[in-house]
Amino acid sequence: MNRNRNSRVFCAIDTVDIDLAVSIVEEVRDYVAGVKLGLEFFGRHGPNGVRRLLESGASVFLDLKFFDIPNTVAGAVTAVASCRPSLITLHAAGGEDMIKAAVDSNEESALRLGIAPPALLGVTVLTSFGQEDLANIGVKGTVDDQVLRLAELSERSGLDGVVCSAHELRRLRGVCSSNFKLVVPGIRPHGADSNDQKRIMTPYEAIEAGADFLVIGRPITKASNIEHAARDIAGEVEKALDT
Repeated sequence: MNRNRNSRVFCAIDTVDIDLAVSIVEEVRDYVAGVKLGLEFFGRHGPNGVRRLLESGASVFLDLKFFDIPNTVAGAVTAVASCRPSLITLHAAGGEDMIKAAVDSNEESALRLGIAPPALLGVTVLTSFGQEDLANIGVKGTVDDQVLRLAELSERSGLDGVVCSAHELRRLRGVCSSNFKLVVPGIRPHGADSNDQKRIMTPYEAIEAGADFLVIGRPITKASNIEHAARDIAGEVEKALDT
């Protein structure tokens, strides 16, 4: 389906308008690995909304950032398994017991459904966070240190990868295994508005630094020509992979 043989981009669809979401899928699906759906979309449409986008030909990254006691997170992972997402997020700060409960539930649910288990990703430090934000919630040390700490916990506890900013990529690539996925939001092509992101990078720079997948929303979905924006970003990614 993907014209871009090295598709590494998930298009973040931040809307509750399901018809608009479907139309975006139709414009970008030839150039992306899939689409990312978050709390806003899932809160409005639930599993039926996810299934409608799957029917439109999109692989779905379900970004719900689960964070609760181990039993509750395990149940949440089981509950969304029927949506057949390709990736699911949870907060790595939930700790080892919560992560392991999610991993076990994910594997059991996939076995029951007869599908490959979706990749579980630990959210490290939100890309909207800076040093002062961490200090305000009582986290000592630098953003880089906190991301590294949570990434190591995530890999040790059985997650498939983490969500991090592009600025932590090189350091994480030095300590995490090669098959541990690094998924990066806060990606902005040259000239794009940074919006509410503080730790950003271009698609080319992020792939060159070692990102496995990029999450890109408004630079695609708010472009005057959505298909052309997705195509151009896919070309930039492919160029980085070929260097």
